[in-house]
Amino acid sequence: MSNPVLVEVLRGALVESRHRGALAVVDADGATVLALGDAARPVYPRSAVKPLQALALVESGAADRFGFGDEELALACASHGGEPAHVEVATRMLARAGLDAGALECGTHWPMHQASSQALARSGAAPSALHNNCSGKHAGFLCVACQSGVDHHGYVGASHPVQRDVKAAIDSLTGISVSEDRCGIDGCSIPTWAVPLSALAHGFARFGTGQGLEPERAKAAARLRAACAAQPYYVAGTGRFCTEIMRQLGARALVKTGAEGVYCAALPGEGLGIALKCDDGGTRAAEVMMAAAIARFLLLPDADRAALGRFARPTMRNWNGIEVGGLRPTDALAVPLPG
Repeated sequence: MSNPVLVEVLRGALVESRHRGALAVVDADGATVLALGDAARPVYPRSAVKPLQALALVESGAADRFGFGDEELALACASHGGEPAHVEVATRMLARAGLDAGALECGTHWPMHQASSQALARSGAAPSALHNNCSGKHAGFLCVACQSGVDHHGYVGASHPVQRDVKAAIDSLTGISVSEDRCGIDGCSIPTWAVPLSALAHGFARFGTGQGLEPERAKAAARLRAACAAQPYYVAGTGRFCTEIMRQLGARALVKTGAEGVYCAALPGEGLGIALKCDDGGTRAAEVMMAAAIARFLLLPDADRAALGRFARPTMRNWNGIEVGGLRPTDALAVPLPG
């Protein structure tokens, strides 16, 4: 099945490039509200499922034991930019469990936030695993291991008790028990399990509403959603799509990016989950897809709808600051719901 063109890139009045993709919008009962492209094909969700992966941090009792508030819980759901405040919270999470950066098994890279990366280089310091965009998630995994009384070494392995708990939570929410042959290794070394977009959307609808979840899991999901809504900066960072969307919409939308053009979202008030993938892995197009989907399904006042416009139809400028074109969703995604 060939996925449809969902985003066009214009230069002047002409379409210069096109991005194909697939998207699913599903309610908490599992009913498909919208499916574009092959929404049944399994995809690696990558970091888009971090809020679901963070359920273990709350459900295990680790978040309460270590006194975590909104900042720590938001960072556990984050693909952060490695800004100083992000590093500070990750450090604090580890310290509460009696650990330091040496316990992290996510690998090291320079901060994704350019200014922070430049400042670190100017200082003569080298990046550490704390700067990895997944360090908050990994700090959460380590805290779960400590709370559970298991050896935290090798916590990234698929057979480690922490990862088994994480997989069980994702399986439960999505309704899919993923087999070993659908397991890959993510950029931060944990397992990533291929799941159909429709199942991911269903999982996020349930995460957003608590519908069909056991009471304690519903409470944990609500706590994580509230933390991300209260502290969206810690979910991504300065100028990032997830942060800016949630800063604008608050608790009305939980939005999370993943690598290779994947995005997931929960719209709790509407009882909907959204999952999408841009075929070519392009983040710029995936952001347009998600902004257009939110604008289509979330009931918004005019001011919020106008604010979403800069994400759904972003402009492009050249190095002289001259507007040269932009991106737009195609009619397949942008048309309003009938009625």
